[in-house]
Amino acid sequence: MQRTLGTCYYPEHWPEDIWQQDAARMVAAGLTWVRIGEFSWSRIEPTPGDLQWDWLDRAIDTLVSAGLKVVLGTPTATPPRWMVDRHPDMFALDQDGKPRGFGSRRHYCFSHQGYRKEARRIVTLMAERYGPGDRIAAWQTDNEYGCHDTTVSYSDAARAAFVRWLETRYGGDMGALNAAWGNVFWSMDYNRFEQIGLPNLTVTEPNPAHVQAFRRFSSDQVVSFNRDQVEILRAHSDAPIAHNYMGRVTDFDHYKVGEDLEIASWDSYPLGFLEDRVGASPEKQRRYARQGDPDFQAFHHDLYRAVGRGRWWVMEQQPGPVNWAPYNPAPLPGMVRFWTWEAFAHGAEAVCYFRWRQAPFAQEQLHAGILRPDSAEAPAIVEARQVAEELANAGDVTPSQAPVALIFDYDAEWAWQVQPHGHGLTYFDLVLEHYRALRRAGLSVDIVAPTQSDFSGYALILAPGLMHLTDNLRQALAKAEGQVLYGPRTGARDADFKIPTSPLPPALDGLEVVVAAVESIRPDMPLPLANADGAVTGYLETVETAADVLVETAAGQPVAVAAANQVYCAGWLDGDGLDHLVATLCARAGLGICKMPEGVRRRQTATEEFWFNHLAEPVDTEVGTLPPAGVFRRLRKN
Repeated sequence: MQRTLGTCYYPEHWPEDIWQQDAARMVAAGLTWVRIGEFSWSRIEPTPGDLQWDWLDRAIDTLVSAGLKVVLGTPTATPPRWMVDRHPDMFALDQDGKPRGFGSRRHYCFSHQGYRKEARRIVTLMAERYGPGDRIAAWQTDNEYGCHDTTVSYSDAARAAFVRWLETRYGGDMGALNAAWGNVFWSMDYNRFEQIGLPNLTVTEPNPAHVQAFRRFSSDQVVSFNRDQVEILRAHSDAPIAHNYMGRVTDFDHYKVGEDLEIASWDSYPLGFLEDRVGASPEKQRRYARQGDPDFQAFHHDLYRAVGRGRWWVMEQQPGPVNWAPYNPAPLPGMVRFWTWEAFAHGAEAVCYFRWRQAPFAQEQLHAGILRPDSAEAPAIVEARQVAEELANAGDVTPSQAPVALIFDYDAEWAWQVQPHGHGLTYFDLVLEHYRALRRAGLSVDIVAPTQSDFSGYALILAPGLMHLTDNLRQALAKAEGQVLYGPRTGARDADFKIPTSPLPPALDGLEVVVAAVESIRPDMPLPLANADGAVTGYLETVETAADVLVETAAGQPVAVAAANQVYCAGWLDGDGLDHLVATLCARAGLGICKMPEGVRRRQTATEEFWFNHLAEPVDTEVGTLPPAGVFRRLRKN
């Protein structure tokens, strides 16, 4: 696999007489790809039916003539103002029933059929014009689905579509829905599907089954919206199609969107995410303020490798300070190179820097580019050139299966959001904490979808927190030869959010465990472990089992139990506790570990081994002293 670099460019923002110079400078910097067009609808169609393609034709010709490969984005993330006049009810409504209005971006509801028709129209026109031939090397659908909390809408259009979705799901049987949701509780029975509203503005919490169904429906609307565009593009073009997902946006099932695409990509902003999405402590935010979290980016690299079924890019890589986080520091010297190589180490085909030139106007004028607003070079372009030179001598990379698989399930994320049972408990954090522990042990990880049917070759498979465990996944895990870790809350609900009672969960094949009681734990009341560092925090289940106890509290309560290669963990362990559990599991699996110094991580492929120092000071490791923001790479023998 060849590794390449690119950037994001907005020719409509700049005088046409500098386009050719920009394109030449991109090529000189070692860039291959340039993404354009994703926010350009008002310039393509300034008034209804007045199509102005000439400027985009010239921009594409200029870039291609310079030797660049163009990724063309469909412009549906930013419908123009006249579209709102035509469809004044096209906005998504928030949970309080307030519209998400015009004046920025992503101002549409996925369920609004009028806008869906308009989106199909502009994508068709774009595909007809640019699909034939080879001017467009790849496509991007829309931009950052779900960003700014725009997946879930409580509009009239969403309600009508939700009712139709429920009728299909329950075969038009109102009694089946009432039984599945347990609507006998609080006299919530419905007589007709048309009576069902959206799960907001209720006096107290709505029925969790109702909420989970609405979350699944909302995800399916994104899948459907994206599929509309993919089908149109494929009818006119053979170029691969991508979408650019965002970090910790989990409101829709990215695997299902990815099934319709050739490439998964995501937008990586390590410093912005540290303040905005990682959930790091103040101490950790200070320590990694100019480098980014050691695991958050890597987790998403591995996640989108799974979403793309092996093909994935970073469509937007942070090149300097952003404008949207609570605080926006500049990265340490070397971090742009560092982040680029980190992505390549996890299998990225391309890393594209956002953006080519810093905008001197509008919402993102304080968002750095690889050029300054006056076109002078910003620090990032120097590091991009360095990576381009290094890539020229690096050769191709051979992907390989990691020794560890970690399941991430969007449906489980929604279920935990619907019923967390304790303040601040989220499925995303539970999975991320397991991922961190694996990385602290020096292990490379494959994140896999809950539809995985074959776990051959994995020495260790982790499936924490899968609130609903499908029969197919249950059977696949039971057949796995490696060590399998479940829990907590695995199998705690059926597909309609009811507690299975015959037997009580988790009812796993080959591991007889009954969850007799559950509790959430105050953060100031951790339960220390016996004979090991660490504690149970957040959540603990009381289990009844004859299985062997691997980990227990100091009070003698079982936490992790095992039978053969099946292991159930009944508690949410802190970092030290997870390190102990991972070491125990690796010993059972015959998998060697290499404990990483603070801030250092290792990633191995079939042909290469990378060590990354995320700290602002040098660190001694077994491969030598890594400098601040340091990357060490060596070839491995096959």
